[in-house]
Amino acid sequence: MPAESGQPRQRRREASIDDVARRAGVSGQTVSRVANGRDNVGAATRERVLTAMKELGYRPNSAARALRSGQFRSIGVIVFTMASYGNLRTLEAVAAAAAERRYTITLMPLTRPTHADVSDALDRLGEQAVDGVVVLIESNLTGTAEAQLHRGAPVVVVDSRAAGRSAVVDTDQFMGARLATEHLLELGHDTVRHVAGPRDSYSAGLRLRGWRETLLAHGRPVPEPVHGDWYSDSGYDAGRRFAADPELSAVFAANDQMALGVLRALSEAHRRVPEDVSVVGFDDMPEARNFIPPLTTVHQDFAAVGRTAVDALVQEIEGGRTAESTEIAPRLMVRGSTGRPSGHRQETSGPVPGG
Repeated sequence: MPAESGQPRQRRREASIDDVARRAGVSGQTVSRVANGRDNVGAATRERVLTAMKELGYRPNSAARALRSGQFRSIGVIVFTMASYGNLRTLEAVAAAAAERRYTITLMPLTRPTHADVSDALDRLGEQAVDGVVVLIESNLTGTAEAQLHRGAPVVVVDSRAAGRSAVVDTDQFMGARLATEHLLELGHDTVRHVAGPRDSYSAGLRLRGWRETLLAHGRPVPEPVHGDWYSDSGYDAGRRFAADPELSAVFAANDQMALGVLRALSEAHRRVPEDVSVVGFDDMPEARNFIPPLTTVHQDFAAVGRTAVDALVQEIEGGRTAESTEIAPRLMVRGSTGRPSGHRQETSGPVPGG
Protein backbone atom coordinates (compact mmCIF):
# COMPACT_ATOMS: atom_id res chain seq x y z
CA MET A 1 0.00 0.00 0.00
CA PRO A 2 1.54 3.37 -0.94
CA ALA A 3 2.63 5.64 1.86
CA GLU A 4 0.27 8.49 2.76
CA SER A 5 1.14 11.91 1.45
CA GLY A 6 3.56 13.77 3.70
CA GLN A 7 4.90 10.63 5.39
CA PRO A 8 8.57 9.78 4.74
CA ARG A 9 9.20 6.68 2.65
CA GLN A 10 11.17 4.08 4.61
CA ARG A 11 14.56 3.34 3.11
CA ARG A 12 15.26 -0.30 2.39
CA ARG A 13 18.15 -1.67 4.46
CA GLU A 14 21.14 -2.57 2.29
CA ALA A 15 22.35 -6.14 2.47
CA SER A 16 25.34 -6.68 4.76
CA ILE A 17 28.23 -9.09 4.59
CA ASP A 18 26.50 -11.18 7.28
CA ASP A 19 23.36 -11.42 5.13
CA VAL A 20 25.44 -12.75 2.23
CA ALA A 21 27.25 -15.18 4.51
CA ARG A 22 23.94 -16.62 5.80
CA ARG A 23 22.49 -16.91 2.28
CA ALA A 24 25.61 -18.66 0.95
CA GLY A 25 26.17 -20.78 4.05
CA VAL A 26 29.72 -19.54 4.60
CA SER A 27 31.59 -17.36 7.05
CA GLY A 28 31.81 -13.58 6.79
CA GLN A 29 35.55 -13.97 6.26
CA THR A 30 34.91 -16.08 3.13
CA VAL A 31 32.55 -13.41 1.76
CA SER A 32 35.25 -10.81 2.43
CA ARG A 33 37.82 -12.88 0.54
CA VAL A 34 35.53 -13.15 -2.48
CA ALA A 35 34.69 -9.42 -2.36
CA ASN A 36 38.41 -8.58 -2.28
CA GLY A 37 39.24 -10.87 -5.20
CA ARG A 38 41.40 -13.26 -3.19
CA ASP A 39 42.25 -16.59 -4.81
CA ASN A 40 42.17 -18.75 -1.66
CA VAL A 41 38.48 -19.64 -2.11
CA GLY A 42 37.27 -22.73 -3.96
CA ALA A 43 35.50 -22.24 -7.27
CA ALA A 44 32.18 -23.72 -6.08
CA THR A 45 32.20 -21.66 -2.88
CA ARG A 46 33.09 -18.49 -4.80
CA GLU A 47 30.20 -19.06 -7.20
CA ARG A 48 27.80 -19.59 -4.29
CA VAL A 49 28.92 -16.35 -2.65
CA LEU A 50 28.70 -14.38 -5.91
CA THR A 51 25.18 -15.73 -6.49
CA ALA A 52 24.14 -14.67 -2.97
CA MET A 53 25.61 -11.20 -3.54
CA LYS A 54 23.62 -10.85 -6.74
CA GLU A 55 20.36 -12.09 -5.22
CA LEU A 56 20.65 -9.75 -2.24
CA GLY A 57 21.97 -6.81 -4.21
CA TYR A 58 25.07 -6.68 -2.02
CA ARG A 59 27.65 -4.05 -2.97
CA PRO A 60 31.04 -4.21 -1.22
CA ASN A 61 31.95 -0.95 0.47
CA SER A 62 35.21 -0.11 -1.29
CA ALA A 63 35.95 2.86 0.96
CA ALA A 64 35.61 0.81 4.12
CA ARG A 65 37.62 -2.00 2.59
CA ALA A 66 40.40 0.45 1.73
CA LEU A 67 40.48 1.78 5.29
CA ARG A 68 40.76 -1.75 6.68
CA SER A 69 43.41 -2.98 4.23
CA GLY A 70 45.26 0.25 3.52
CA GLN A 71 44.76 -0.42 -0.22
CA PHE A 72 42.42 1.31 -2.65
CA ARG A 73 42.95 -1.13 -5.53
CA SER A 74 43.67 1.79 -7.80
CA ILE A 75 46.68 2.44 -10.03
CA GLY A 76 47.64 5.86 -11.34
CA VAL A 77 49.02 6.10 -14.87
CA ILE A 78 51.05 9.16 -15.91
CA VAL A 79 51.32 9.33 -19.71
CA PHE A 80 52.68 11.83 -22.18
CA THR A 81 50.81 11.85 -25.50
CA MET A 82 48.32 9.15 -26.41
CA ALA A 83 48.74 10.07 -30.09
CA SER A 84 51.80 7.85 -30.59
CA TYR A 85 51.12 4.23 -31.48
CA GLY A 86 53.48 2.79 -28.86
CA ASN A 87 52.06 4.80 -25.94
CA LEU A 88 48.47 4.00 -26.90
CA ARG A 89 49.12 0.27 -27.21
CA THR A 90 51.04 0.17 -23.92
CA LEU A 91 48.30 2.12 -22.14
CA GLU A 92 45.69 -0.33 -23.45
CA ALA A 93 47.78 -3.23 -22.15
CA VAL A 94 48.22 -1.59 -18.72
CA ALA A 95 44.45 -1.00 -18.44
CA ALA A 96 43.65 -4.60 -19.42
CA ALA A 97 46.21 -6.06 -17.00
CA ALA A 98 44.94 -3.84 -14.17
CA ALA A 99 41.35 -4.96 -14.79
CA GLU A 100 42.43 -8.61 -14.64
CA ARG A 101 43.96 -7.88 -11.24
CA ARG A 102 40.73 -6.13 -10.18
CA TYR A 103 42.39 -2.71 -10.04
CA THR A 104 40.98 0.47 -11.50
CA ILE A 105 43.23 3.04 -13.20
CA THR A 106 43.34 6.80 -12.84
CA LEU A 107 44.78 8.41 -15.96
CA MET A 108 46.93 11.54 -15.62
CA PRO A 109 47.89 12.87 -19.09
CA LEU A 110 50.81 15.30 -19.40
CA THR A 111 51.01 18.16 -21.89
CA ARG A 112 54.81 18.19 -21.54
CA PRO A 113 57.14 15.35 -20.45
CA THR A 114 59.14 17.56 -18.07
CA HIS A 115 60.30 16.70 -14.56
CA ALA A 116 58.14 19.48 -13.14
CA ASP A 117 55.03 18.12 -14.87
CA VAL A 118 55.75 14.58 -13.66
CA SER A 119 56.15 15.90 -10.12
CA ASP A 120 52.86 17.80 -10.35
CA ALA A 121 51.07 14.71 -11.68
CA LEU A 122 52.39 12.65 -8.76
CA ASP A 123 51.06 15.26 -6.33
CA ARG A 124 47.62 15.12 -7.91
CA LEU A 125 47.58 11.31 -7.93
CA GLY A 126 48.56 11.35 -4.25
CA GLU A 127 45.39 13.31 -3.52
CA GLN A 128 43.32 10.65 -5.30
CA ALA A 129 44.47 7.76 -3.12
CA VAL A 130 46.16 5.42 -5.58
CA ASP A 131 48.18 2.41 -4.43
CA GLY A 132 50.91 2.76 -7.05
CA VAL A 133 51.86 4.58 -10.23
CA VAL A 134 52.93 3.55 -13.75
CA VAL A 135 54.93 6.31 -15.46
CA LEU A 136 54.71 6.10 -19.26
CA ILE A 137 56.77 8.87 -20.81
CA GLU A 138 59.79 9.00 -23.12
CA SER A 139 62.20 11.25 -21.25
CA ASN A 140 64.77 10.25 -18.64
CA LEU A 141 63.75 10.54 -15.01
CA THR A 142 66.73 11.76 -13.04
CA GLY A 143 67.63 13.97 -10.11
CA THR A 144 64.77 15.65 -8.28
CA ALA A 145 62.09 14.02 -10.41
CA GLU A 146 63.40 10.57 -9.53
CA ALA A 147 63.46 11.43 -5.81
CA GLN A 148 59.91 12.78 -6.16
CA LEU A 149 58.70 9.36 -7.30
CA HIS A 150 59.39 7.79 -3.95
CA ARG A 151 57.57 10.04 -1.54
CA GLY A 152 54.84 7.46 -1.07
CA ALA A 153 53.32 4.95 -3.49
CA PRO A 154 55.41 2.41 -5.44
CA VAL A 155 56.33 3.39 -9.00
CA VAL A 156 57.12 1.39 -12.15
CA VAL A 157 58.56 3.25 -15.15
CA VAL A 158 57.82 2.23 -18.76
CA ASP A 159 59.72 3.43 -21.85
CA SER A 160 62.11 5.61 -19.90
CA ARG A 161 65.11 5.38 -17.59
CA ALA A 162 64.96 5.86 -13.83
CA ALA A 163 68.17 6.74 -12.02
CA GLY A 164 67.03 5.49 -8.64
CA ARG A 165 65.24 2.40 -7.37
CA SER A 166 62.17 2.41 -9.64
CA ALA A 167 61.65 -0.77 -11.63
CA VAL A 168 61.81 -0.17 -15.39
CA VAL A 169 59.85 -2.31 -17.86
CA ASP A 170 60.48 -1.86 -21.57
CA THR A 171 61.19 -3.53 -24.88
CA ASP A 172 64.90 -4.08 -25.47
CA GLN A 173 65.15 -1.14 -27.84
CA PHE A 174 68.89 -1.53 -28.47
CA MET A 175 68.45 -5.18 -29.44
CA GLY A 176 65.60 -4.31 -31.80
CA ALA A 177 67.75 -1.77 -33.65
CA ARG A 178 70.58 -4.28 -33.84
CA LEU A 179 68.27 -6.92 -35.36
CA ALA A 180 67.05 -4.45 -37.99
CA THR A 181 70.54 -3.22 -38.92
CA GLU A 182 72.14 -6.68 -38.96
CA HIS A 183 69.34 -7.97 -41.19
CA LEU A 184 70.15 -5.32 -43.81
CA LEU A 185 73.90 -5.90 -43.56
CA GLU A 186 73.45 -9.66 -43.89
CA LEU A 187 71.50 -9.07 -47.11
CA GLY A 188 74.63 -7.43 -48.50
CA HIS A 189 74.02 -3.70 -48.03
CA ASP A 190 77.22 -1.73 -47.44
CA THR A 191 75.63 0.58 -44.86
CA VAL A 192 72.22 1.65 -43.58
CA ARG A 193 70.68 5.13 -43.41
CA HIS A 194 68.63 5.89 -40.30
CA VAL A 195 65.50 7.96 -39.68
CA ALA A 196 65.77 8.49 -35.92
CA GLY A 197 63.02 9.53 -33.53
CA PRO A 198 62.95 12.81 -31.55
CA ARG A 199 66.23 13.83 -29.92
CA ASP A 200 64.67 13.93 -26.43
CA SER A 201 63.07 10.48 -26.71
CA TYR A 202 64.56 7.74 -24.55
CA SER A 203 63.56 4.87 -26.85
CA ALA A 204 64.67 6.78 -29.96
CA GLY A 205 68.08 7.29 -28.37
CA LEU A 206 68.48 3.57 -27.71
CA ARG A 207 67.45 2.67 -31.27
CA LEU A 208 69.89 5.25 -32.62
CA ARG A 209 72.69 3.80 -30.50
CA GLY A 210 71.83 0.23 -31.51
CA TRP A 211 71.97 1.18 -35.20
CA ARG A 212 75.24 3.11 -34.86
CA GLU A 213 77.07 0.51 -32.74
CA THR A 214 76.00 -2.32 -35.05
CA LEU A 215 77.45 -0.50 -38.06
CA LEU A 216 80.67 0.19 -36.16
CA ALA A 217 80.93 -3.42 -34.99
CA HIS A 218 80.78 -4.55 -38.63
CA GLY A 219 83.29 -1.93 -39.76
CA ARG A 220 80.74 -0.07 -41.89
CA PRO A 221 80.37 3.67 -42.52
CA VAL A 222 77.97 5.48 -40.14
CA PRO A 223 75.96 8.06 -42.13
CA GLU A 224 74.52 11.11 -40.39
CA PRO A 225 71.02 10.21 -39.08
CA VAL A 226 67.97 12.32 -39.87
CA HIS A 227 65.67 12.98 -36.89
CA GLY A 228 61.90 12.80 -37.26
CA ASP A 229 58.99 13.20 -34.84
CA TRP A 230 57.50 9.66 -35.02
CA TYR A 231 54.90 10.72 -37.62
CA SER A 232 54.79 9.79 -41.29
CA ASP A 233 55.29 13.33 -42.63
CA SER A 234 58.74 13.50 -41.03
CA GLY A 235 59.58 10.12 -42.54
CA TYR A 236 58.50 11.45 -45.92
CA ASP A 237 60.79 14.47 -45.55
CA ALA A 238 63.71 12.20 -44.61
CA GLY A 239 62.90 9.85 -47.47
CA ARG A 240 63.02 12.69 -49.99
CA ARG A 241 66.51 13.59 -48.76
CA PHE A 242 67.64 9.97 -48.91
CA ALA A 243 66.16 9.36 -52.37
CA ALA A 244 68.46 11.99 -53.88
CA ASP A 245 71.49 9.85 -52.95
CA PRO A 246 72.27 7.40 -55.78
CA GLU A 247 74.29 5.24 -53.33
CA LEU A 248 71.27 4.71 -51.05
CA SER A 249 70.33 1.04 -50.73
CA ALA A 250 68.97 0.54 -47.18
CA VAL A 251 66.97 2.56 -44.63
CA PHE A 252 66.09 1.75 -41.02
CA ALA A 253 63.28 3.96 -39.70
CA ALA A 254 62.81 4.17 -35.92
CA ASN A 255 59.08 3.42 -36.21
CA ASP A 256 56.59 2.14 -38.77
CA GLN A 257 54.84 5.48 -39.28
CA MET A 258 58.06 7.17 -40.37
CA ALA A 259 58.86 4.12 -42.52
CA LEU A 260 55.53 4.67 -44.31
CA GLY A 261 56.62 8.21 -45.16
CA VAL A 262 59.94 6.88 -46.45
CA LEU A 263 58.13 4.40 -48.71
CA ARG A 264 56.03 7.18 -50.23
CA ALA A 265 59.06 9.41 -50.86
CA LEU A 266 60.97 6.56 -52.52
CA SER A 267 57.97 5.72 -54.72
CA GLU A 268 57.68 9.34 -55.85
CA ALA A 269 61.40 9.34 -56.70
CA HIS A 270 60.93 6.11 -58.71
CA ARG A 271 63.21 4.18 -56.33
CA ARG A 272 61.73 0.68 -56.14
CA VAL A 273 61.38 -1.17 -52.79
CA PRO A 274 63.08 -3.57 -52.28
CA GLU A 275 64.72 -3.78 -55.73
CA ASP A 276 66.53 -0.43 -55.35
CA VAL A 277 66.17 0.34 -51.63
CA SER A 278 65.31 -1.88 -48.66
CA VAL A 279 63.29 -0.39 -45.78
CA VAL A 280 62.87 -1.63 -42.18
CA GLY A 281 60.55 -0.13 -39.55
CA PHE A 282 60.03 -0.60 -35.81
CA ASP A 283 56.86 -1.47 -33.78
CA ASP A 284 55.03 -3.90 -36.11
CA MET A 285 51.76 -1.99 -36.05
CA PRO A 286 48.92 -4.04 -37.62
CA GLU A 287 48.90 -1.87 -40.75
CA ALA A 288 52.57 -2.64 -41.48
CA ARG A 289 51.74 -5.95 -43.12
CA ASN A 290 49.47 -4.08 -45.56
CA PHE A 291 51.96 -1.41 -46.63
CA ILE A 292 53.10 -1.58 -50.27
CA PRO A 293 55.25 -3.60 -50.10
CA PRO A 294 54.53 -5.26 -46.72
CA LEU A 295 56.98 -3.79 -44.22
CA THR A 296 59.85 -5.68 -42.62
CA THR A 297 59.81 -4.38 -39.04
CA VAL A 298 60.78 -5.01 -35.42
CA HIS A 299 57.89 -6.41 -33.40
CA GLN A 300 57.30 -4.96 -29.94
CA ASP A 301 55.11 -7.01 -27.59
CA PHE A 302 53.18 -4.13 -26.02
CA ALA A 303 50.80 -6.53 -24.24
CA ALA A 304 53.75 -8.16 -22.47
CA VAL A 305 55.20 -4.77 -21.50
CA GLY A 306 51.92 -3.56 -20.00
CA ARG A 307 51.23 -6.84 -18.21
CA THR A 308 54.75 -7.03 -16.79
CA ALA A 309 54.57 -3.43 -15.58
CA VAL A 310 51.29 -4.02 -13.74
CA ASP A 311 52.52 -7.34 -12.30
CA ALA A 312 55.67 -5.62 -11.01
CA LEU A 313 53.66 -2.79 -9.45
CA VAL A 314 51.14 -5.10 -7.80
CA GLN A 315 54.05 -7.14 -6.43
CA GLU A 316 55.24 -4.01 -4.63
CA ILE A 317 51.75 -2.96 -3.53
CA GLU A 318 50.63 -6.31 -2.15
CA GLY A 319 53.90 -8.00 -1.31
CA GLY A 320 56.07 -5.10 -0.27
CA ARG A 321 58.90 -6.43 -2.45
CA THR A 322 60.77 -4.09 -4.80
CA ALA A 323 60.29 -5.31 -8.35
CA GLU A 324 63.19 -5.91 -10.72
CA SER A 325 63.62 -4.12 -14.03
CA THR A 326 62.65 -6.19 -17.08
CA GLU A 327 63.40 -5.96 -20.80
CA ILE A 328 61.07 -7.72 -23.22
CA ALA A 329 62.87 -9.21 -26.23
CA PRO A 330 61.69 -7.95 -29.66
CA ARG A 331 61.43 -10.01 -32.85
CA LEU A 332 62.24 -9.14 -36.45
CA MET A 333 59.31 -9.68 -38.85
CA VAL A 334 60.77 -10.13 -42.33
CA ARG A 335 58.39 -9.14 -45.14
CA GLY A 336 58.56 -7.78 -48.66
CA SER A 337 60.26 -4.42 -48.10
CA THR A 338 63.78 -5.86 -47.76
CA GLY A 339 65.99 -7.76 -50.16
CA ARG A 340 69.54 -8.07 -51.45
CA PRO A 341 70.95 -4.93 -53.13
CA SER A 342 70.65 -4.87 -56.92
CA GLY A 343 74.40 -5.40 -57.47
CA HIS A 344 74.31 -8.61 -55.44
CA ARG A 345 71.29 -9.89 -57.35
CA GLN A 346 73.12 -9.37 -60.64
CA GLU A 347 76.20 -11.16 -59.36
CA THR A 348 74.31 -14.18 -58.11
CA SER A 349 72.30 -14.46 -61.33
CA GLY A 350 75.48 -14.83 -63.43
CA PRO A 351 77.49 -17.97 -64.03
CA VAL A 352 78.94 -19.75 -61.02
CA PRO A 353 82.79 -19.38 -60.95
CA GLY A 354 84.46 -22.55 -62.13
CA GLY A 355 81.23 -23.89 -63.61
